[in-house]
Amino acid sequence: MEEKIKIHCPHCGVALWARTDEGLVGRCPACDGLFCCAVKKTKNKDKKDKTRGAGTRLTLKQRFSAKRIALMGVFVALAFGISFLEIPIFPAAPFLKLDFSNVFILLISLLLGPVEGIIVCVLKECLRLIGSSSGGVGELANMAVTTAYILLPAFVYRFRKGLKHVIPCLIAACFIGTGAALLANRFINFPLYMGSGAAQAFASLWGYVLGFNLIKTASIGLLTALLYNRLSNFLKKLKF
Repeated sequence: MEEKIKIHCPHCGVALWARTDEGLVGRCPACDGLFCCAVKKTKNKDKKDKTRGAGTRLTLKQRFSAKRIALMGVFVALAFGISFLEIPIFPAAPFLKLDFSNVFILLISLLLGPVEGIIVCVLKECLRLIGSSSGGVGELANMAVTTAYILLPAFVYRFRKGLKHVIPCLIAACFIGTGAALLANRFINFPLYMGSGAAQAFASLWGYVLGFNLIKTASIGLLTALLYNRLSNFLKKLKF
């Protein structure tokens, strides 16, 4: 069934029902005047305006515009600074220290996209190399875990705007990030710091690693959900 829309004759003003085919020429039965109905094109334009930004591809120049680079720089600095505020939460495993630097990485991933989030993550970990005792191995493990954590919500948010779509993804990301952290600790961090006794040490401490990362990913997701709308509205005012 063809869609029709109510219009008025431009000659006599009589109300008419016209088909929405683009470029259709009709004749008014009242005054015998011709009129053109180009509704479809307008509707498509409106639809495009409403969906702009939802899954659209950016050119390289748009992705790395001066404003976006400056915003990424700010988030790198924030993530790097916050990463030094570490809180041990399990006395039996004092090396597991909670920090909230990934809040800023997850925020920038939602605001700009997953690629920008990964870039901020990599740059933050590169800065952490200064004074690192792991020779970059620990930072590499952090990059892998953080990337696994942010990818799902960042990709979903590009196509489904709104926290009602992202919150289920954040919950799923908690389990994805925790699983990645268990693997990184078992095969990267524990062997790095404990050598031949890594397997035995991990067997006795994996429960703490599991609980720690569930708490960390859940708290980061919660803080991100609370901060996102305010930050997004602020950046819209700045025309980002």
